[in-house]
Amino acid sequence: MAGQQFQYDENGGTFYYFLLSFLALILIPTTFYLWPRKKKEDPEKLKEECQCDGCIQKKLIIASSEPYKTLKTFLIRLCILAGWAFLIFLAYRVSQFDYETVNFDPYEILGIPADSSQAEIKKSYRKLSLVWHPDKETGDEKTFMKIIRAYKALTDEEAKKNWEQYGNIDGPGAMSFGIALPSWIVEKENSIWVLGLYALVFMIALPIAVGSWWYQSIRYSGDKVLLDTAQMYFYFFHKTPHMLLKRVIMILAASLEFDKRHNSQVVERQSDNDEVPVLIRQLPNLNEKCKEPPLCRMYSIKARAIIHAHLSRLILNPDTLEKDRQFIVRKCPYLIQEMVSCVHQLVMLAYARRVQRVPNIETIESCMKLSPMIIQGLWDNKSPLLQLPHITEEHVHNILKKKHIKNLQQFAQLKAEESRHLLKDLTPEKYNDVMKVLGKMPLIDFSIRCEVIDDENTNIVTAGAIVTITVTLVRRNMKELFGDSSIAEKESIKDDETAQDNEENEDSQQQQTVKKPSQWSKIGKRGHKGKGKKFSGQTKSKQIKNIQGSTNTVNISSDTKYKGGGGSGDTPSEQSKHDSDSDSADESNVERESGSASDDDEKKNSSIDNEDDDDEWERLQSKLNKREKLEGKSRVSHAVHCPYFPEDKQEYWWTYICDRKSRTLLTAPYHVTNLVDREEVQLKLTAPRWPGLFTFTVCLRSDSYLGMDQQQELKLDVQKAPAPPTDHPQWDISDTESEHHDEQDNESEYTTDTSDEEA
Repeated sequence: MAGQQFQYDENGGTFYYFLLSFLALILIPTTFYLWPRKKKEDPEKLKEECQCDGCIQKKLIIASSEPYKTLKTFLIRLCILAGWAFLIFLAYRVSQFDYETVNFDPYEILGIPADSSQAEIKKSYRKLSLVWHPDKETGDEKTFMKIIRAYKALTDEEAKKNWEQYGNIDGPGAMSFGIALPSWIVEKENSIWVLGLYALVFMIALPIAVGSWWYQSIRYSGDKVLLDTAQMYFYFFHKTPHMLLKRVIMILAASLEFDKRHNSQVVERQSDNDEVPVLIRQLPNLNEKCKEPPLCRMYSIKARAIIHAHLSRLILNPDTLEKDRQFIVRKCPYLIQEMVSCVHQLVMLAYARRVQRVPNIETIESCMKLSPMIIQGLWDNKSPLLQLPHITEEHVHNILKKKHIKNLQQFAQLKAEESRHLLKDLTPEKYNDVMKVLGKMPLIDFSIRCEVIDDENTNIVTAGAIVTITVTLVRRNMKELFGDSSIAEKESIKDDETAQDNEENEDSQQQQTVKKPSQWSKIGKRGHKGKGKKFSGQTKSKQIKNIQGSTNTVNISSDTKYKGGGGSGDTPSEQSKHDSDSDSADESNVERESGSASDDDEKKNSSIDNEDDDDEWERLQSKLNKREKLEGKSRVSHAVHCPYFPEDKQEYWWTYICDRKSRTLLTAPYHVTNLVDREEVQLKLTAPRWPGLFTFTVCLRSDSYLGMDQQQELKLDVQKAPAPPTDHPQWDISDTESEHHDEQDNESEYTTDTSDEEA
């Protein structure tokens, strides 16, 4: 390779190969992803859409947000078609090169048949040479060289042999190296232009593009929010741990996304000096005289006034303030999500002793409450019925006066005749819009299940254990409630029957709890101590499993169960003493049983319990091996009816766990963005480090609808953690020191429901 010389492509053949492959690699995926496709509108789907004035106006706003969409579509199609035309031309040129190289036929070149004699070959050669010789007027050097090669292939024995064997008169081709670029690139007279092009692309254009991208990216967080805005949120939420909703609106309006100096998309007009003061005088409780920066700056006051006008559904100037309203409202969902994230991070820093002030649960819930208010353009103190199209304050007053209906679920349960009578002033088309929108609204079945996955017994919570709360969300349409006014009664009857069944199971379980330990103790005395111990542990786990299926309380004591205000009130020590007395009282009854019968029952119970243990172990292993998928979460669920929000919106939800008594957030708010039919969310919670009964709240909040929030109480009956084995020197831990540190670390972490314990 030392003496190898590289040559540039003189004829341009290899350059066409390079250009063809490079263009195909770009053009094929570009056509697949960027070719404009017309969305076919389904007539049935159009009939199901709302035809209210707000929705029609929203469609016009979305269409006007892309004024050059038609021109852009035309240019994209033109560029793609031009690329394919150039690709076809290159393919044709390449095919011609291949035909000339591969199809070398000397008989065809000389124009003689294959069985021609040597004299005929020489005659044809002389005739063609006189015509195509370069010295002649009609001569061509390239054609003349082909004629010479053809004559040589038919007259020279060695050349003829090489042609017949290898298809080439020179024998097998040798390996050659070349550069697939035309030779004019390195010609001396073109060197200045080539160097200038390299400098323009690699020294000017590329650094500018990378620098611009980097400068823009470092200013924003992952949720498209300015880092300076997030820093401002941290400052105010740390300064005011308990923040009311009006204060949250002020912080939202002060976001730097609405400032011309930080966002070039913001439009400042001369007419703002006249229109904004008039708008401020129409809005009460705006607090425009606040002197706290940046809340006192003009951009913040303007954004705050527009947000208040949006929530009050005021009509603004369509050429000025209405455009500003659309711009501000589009940004609000991202900013509110960043607010929730900032509050959660401050809470976590407070638990880690990094900050002193802890934002309470009302602050983060105020942020979450603001999201559906912005989406629906409605204050939180207004009726949720105003989210329906064509419904006014007069309709709400009439419905509340006649039927005492305060939420959407109650209105959906009305019979068709009753709902039509309440909205009798609406035309049939408007009434159909109301029912179509109401029927598509979400009806969420919200259930929770808690367990300790990393422990042997998943239903027992010990102090300091990691508790996994699985929140199950099942979405249905509210259309299922239409015309069935007795649904609530049916559900209440069903709940009563379920409660009665649970009470019967609990009573029978308590009776078994009193009797079975005496039998196990007797079996242990008769020489089956190991099996008796195993039976006791298995039955305890069964008890807790049965109780867990009927209530959200996770029990600790294996022989007692917490009842909400209906228990005996015994302490664990007293209860164990009571169990030991009952064991001794029933011991005589067990001695009367025959030995053979007890052995048969023992074998039968042991086989059943072993099968239960195997099933429990497989279930535990499947949960331990379960891992979240690496693929990103989908952000498509169900469309939201929001005519006052200038973009299409999907239903999202927040779920989290909090302690209402201490007003603290216990888990990170999980943003559910892919609830189509059913979704399960796992929330991790560290149990308190001392025994007791703790009451927490599992919350579900909508970021799109008002009046859809739910919450359930979660009772954790925490058992004292088992002491570590002391026979190994590595685990020799002082009990007094560990208990002392645990008490200090958990003085303010959780609150115990002492009223329930005393009851």
